[in-house]
Formats: sequence, C-alpha cells, structure tokens
Amino acid sequence: MHRRTFLAGLAGLAVAEPAAAKMKHDMSGMSGHGNTIPLAGTNPVLLEGKPLTALPRLANQSAVPSLFKAELAAEPGFMRFAEGFDTPVLLYNGTNPVIEAREGDKVEISFKNGIPGEPTTIHWHGMPVPADQDGNPGDPVAPGGERIYAFDLPESSAASYWFHPHPHGLTAEQVYRGLAGVFIVKPKDDPIPPEYGDTILMLTDLRIAADGTMPESTMADLMNGRIGDHVLVNGQKNPAMAAALGEKRRFRLYNATNARFLRLRFENVSMTVIGTDGGLIEAPVAVDELLLTPAERVELIVSFDKPGAAKLTTLDYERGWMGPGKPDEAGMVLLTANVSEEAAAAMPPLPAKLRAIEPLGSPVVTRRFVLTESMSGDNDGTSMQGMDHSGMNMPSGSMGMKFLINGASFEMNRIDEVSKAGQVELWEIVNDADMDHPFHVHGTQFQIVEHEKDGKVTAPSYRAWKDTVNVVGGETVRILLRQDLPGPRMYHCHILEHEQLGMMGIVDVKA
Repeated sequence: MHRRTFLAGLAGLAVAEPAAAKMKHDMSGMSGHGNTIPLAGTNPVLLEGKPLTALPRLANQSAVPSLFKAELAAEPGFMRFAEGFDTPVLLYNGTNPVIEAREGDKVEISFKNGIPGEPTTIHWHGMPVPADQDGNPGDPVAPGGERIYAFDLPESSAASYWFHPHPHGLTAEQVYRGLAGVFIVKPKDDPIPPEYGDTILMLTDLRIAADGTMPESTMADLMNGRIGDHVLVNGQKNPAMAAALGEKRRFRLYNATNARFLRLRFENVSMTVIGTDGGLIEAPVAVDELLLTPAERVELIVSFDKPGAAKLTTLDYERGWMGPGKPDEAGMVLLTANVSEEAAAAMPPLPAKLRAIEPLGSPVVTRRFVLTESMSGDNDGTSMQGMDHSGMNMPSGSMGMKFLINGASFEMNRIDEVSKAGQVELWEIVNDADMDHPFHVHGTQFQIVEHEKDGKVTAPSYRAWKDTVNVVGGETVRILLRQDLPGPRMYHCHILEHEQLGMMGIVDVKA
C-alpha cells in the first residue's frame, strides 16, 4: 500500500439567514455560578492532560428488537473547562451524547427544546432521513416545545454521522455554545477487527473570556467563521490515552467546529484512512496527514509503532482569511497517546478490501452552483446592513457582508432548484469567493468526480461516499448525487456563519 500525503476533501452544523443574529445568548440567572473573576485581561488556563473521556452513550429505552428509542433535550448547562470556572453552555441531556444503532433499525427520538426564548431543531447530518424529519430550519421546535423525530436506517447506511441544531438565524451560536452529538450506524457485518476498538474523537473549539463565559462573535467571526482559541477533543484540552507498542486503534474523527480547518498529523504512528462521511471506503489508504474541514468525518486505523509520546497535532493550512487576526493554526497538540515499551498482544491484520461502492452512473441533469461573497448587499443592490430577518437584526458594523450561491442570498420561502427522487445529477460547485467553502448537501451522500483549478483537473484516488466537500478558492468541484427521498433539502456552506449570512439554498425533490 503506497503511503502519500492525503489532503482536501477526503474523497468523501446549519441554516439561517441573519448574520449572527442575536449573537448574545440569554443565560439569565446563570451568572456567578461558581465563577471566580480573575485579574482584568487574563484568560482562564484550561485543564489539560487529563485521561481521554469517552462521550456518553444515549441509552436505548426500547425493549423491542431493532427499535432505538430515547429522549433528548437541548438545555442550558455548564462545563468546567478551567479550574474555578463554570462556563455557560448549551448541551443535549447535559452532555454531547452518542447514539449508536444498526442498519435496519427504526429510530424514535422524543425531543424537547429547553433553550429559553430560542427555537431550535435537530439536523441528522448526513443521514438518509425523510425531509420532514431532517431538522430543517423551516421546521423549528419552539422554546419549551416538543416533537418526535422518527426514521428508519436503511441497509448499507452504516457510517459516522452526527447531529446538531439547524434553526433559522441561530445555528452558529447554538453550535459554538456546545450543541452537538454523534450518531454511529453500525453495519450488520463489520470488516474491521473488533480488537481495534472504536474510539470517538469529537473535535470542537472554544473561546473563553476572563470571566469564564464565551464572548460574543466579532465582525471577523462573521466574515471568516468563528475560530476558537482552543481545540478540544471530547470537550477536553489535549487529553491523554495509553497504548501498547504495536497496538492498533480505530478512531472516528468529527470536525464539529463552526469554521476551523484541521490539517492533522499523528506523530510517531502509522495512519490509515478506512472511512469518510458516508462510511467505509473500498480499501484502506495509508496517509501521512489529512485535512478535516468543518462537518467532515474520517475513520482511521492508527498503529502505535514506536514507544513514547504519539501526538495528534495541527499543521498550518491556508484556507483564505479576510481582515486582520488570522489565527495561527499550526503546532496545537490535540491528543497525546503514551505508548508503552511493552508489546501489545498480536492483533489481526486490517482486511485489504473493506466493501464495494458502486458508481452512481451517468447523470441526467447538470446543475451549477457558484459561490461568491458581497460587501454591498444583496443582488438587487440593497444593502444588507440593518435588515431584519426572522425577527432579529444584523449587528452594527456588519457592513452588509453576504455570502451567495448563484448571486442569491438564502430565503426561507424560496425554492432554488427542483429535482426528482431517484435521479442521478452532476453538480458543479464553483468557488469564485476569496476563501475555501466546505459544501454540504442534506438528505444524501454523494461521490466526488473531480477537482478543477487553474485548468488542471484531478480525480480522487478512490471512490467514497461524502456529504461535505471542501471547495478551494478558485476551484470547481464536480459531484454525482441522487436524492432517494422527496421533499425540500438544504445545500450550503458549512462554515456556519457563512450559511447564516446567506450561502445556502433549497432543492425541492419531487416524488
């Protein structure tokens, strides 16, 4: 197996319009909850190096075979990221839970919105669920309201999915305040040896102020997407784990940040990609590094071949940045594995073939989506400054910043494209903007055909299922997709502030 650098797209959070509307979350009654105010200008020091904690599993309340039934509530809570500070956050059932089900299962989730004064939804990111169960922004759950999300998990749907809010105008804030969870669909027959385990690494980032709270987003956040000061793994800063020499581990990495591009390297290990957004790829691919853009997932087999510290670190990545304050992305240590000199028990080898992925075939329709940005307002020449959408005003100083698809800013009641269920389509996503945009399509998984930039066309080195693909500035990415379930589906940039500033549309899939 040839080792190579593995970047961009991995050959495979989220709707609202007003720019960071109501960016200050109402946490009334929460101030002073055990917080100690440090000297002005200082920031809390995050707890670091604690043992890696697994995200808790959501218990199945059903005794019926092949039915997963549970309750979820989105509610305010607190997390202790730094000693002496309880940071106000938003959580599902007080945490970031993991739902685990199997292909063929029925799922029934009773959801309650406990966020004071704010609507929300649950978007089942990447999952093949009916449109009316997908948590679209047009289907909000009111504050204090409840609903049931119910859907089936079809055959061949095993993959690393996740869920997060998608309310109109509040997605970015609700996600950076903590609302996210993992949804793993297991296959009936898993080719990966069970001895490798199955470790979830959910990557988020955090900005924390001197009083332990999360500061409001700035104009730079609106333009570039909110980037935190710390990258966390399962809510922890640089957690530690133990491994034996020669041990192999299966990791599922989730980029659950609003906007951070994570170019990753795992030092002193052998790293092999076995899956992307939509599940296992056809054969393992050895890599030295990888790029995980917002909302993307990757499954890895990591072999701990050398004793000592094996660190998961970040490398620099130029994704485009508007204005001052570009963060230094390189040199962060996200996770440290302490590898003993004692050899692990012999482990079975990784299979040479993981599964077959059939090509989607020839498209019957071609669609073109051009991504641009505007500082002068929407396409009729009016400034976006001060516009009020869904009852919430743009923050002052927003300068009418908008991110557009085909020259248009998202409108909740406008259908942008009309498609047909079961129809194979070729989508061309053209990035004429000044920065990379990770492009996400609801309701389906797609196959990347090719990337084109500066006249050079490159095809992915292998076939995979994806629901999010990074489109580099100046690049065109072509994908094949088929929507099998009717109803309205969103497509948008998964830099959540860009989606909130208009870079989103709706395709209505007809039966």
